[in-house]
Amino acid sequence: MHRRTFLRSAGTAGAIGGLAGCLGSVGLGDSNPDVVLGEPDREFESSDVSYPAWGEQIPDVTVPAPMESREIRLRDGEQPSLLTFFYSHCQTVCPVLISTQRNIQAHAQNNGYGDAVSFFPMTFDPARDTAERLQTYAELMNVDADNENWQFFRPASKERAKAVVQDQFGVGFQRTEPEEMDMYMFMHLALTLLVNGDGFVERAYRSKSPDQEKIISDLKAVRNA
Repeated sequence: MHRRTFLRSAGTAGAIGGLAGCLGSVGLGDSNPDVVLGEPDREFESSDVSYPAWGEQIPDVTVPAPMESREIRLRDGEQPSLLTFFYSHCQTVCPVLISTQRNIQAHAQNNGYGDAVSFFPMTFDPARDTAERLQTYAELMNVDADNENWQFFRPASKERAKAVVQDQFGVGFQRTEPEEMDMYMFMHLALTLLVNGDGFVERAYRSKSPDQEKIISDLKAVRNA
């Protein structure tokens, strides 16, 4: 699956800035045999956006999980998962995205469904986000990365990150200049995907500050289906 990318068709800042906001509530009368949740209330179709949205299957990619020294095929999961995209040196959006996943992980562990959901944050900055750095970041963010339901993903190279995150998943990101900066940052799309056990997107939360209570509610519906 090769996703359309906003970075190629419009200015990066305008493209990313214009994608703020969160998908709405369940629509009535809409159905798709591949998903549990009904179509969200929105002004566009899934095929209109760059990333895999409601009712669409995620790309068939295999990504390294460096903290366990193995690779995982994303479509091989047999339970719901939450997938987001980040880089650990981000000081604005990414800590919120990771904190949201961490809080939902804690809710799952405290409410008896910790083994029924997976958490998959994927970095697009493999040059700096090594296994050692991700372990340090997990400790910094108070993430239970030792739990099997949490896996940091790290594409093997800058080129692979672009191919997977931007070209396959349609999540635009652009590094700041100049090229030789040590503490470079990225402009990027803030996105969290709720994916069912068959690899289809139930919800695409396009927000810099996802509503974790809403995600927990949606996740419960998918788990109980």
